[in-house]
Amino acid sequence: MPYDNQITGKVIRNLRMKKGLTQEVVSGLSCIPRSHLAMIESGRISPKVDTLWRIAEALGLKLSDLIRAVEEESP
Repeated sequence: MPYDNQITGKVIRNLRMKKGLTQEVVSGLSCIPRSHLAMIESGRISPKVDTLWRIAEALGLKLSDLIRAVEEESP
């Protein structure tokens, strides 16, 4: 299955909102600019693995859990 920025962004946004966190909080915890997180969530850019790692940690997840969630959303 091909990688899809849109699905990754949707999963990150849904997990963030489910935990009641704002983009500002997650970007602060992950040390990435809020605008960069917004572009990831909208699917406009493809995040690097280290960025996904930091986002996962900010959401209280392991990277493997985040990737699994993306895989489960993929067709």
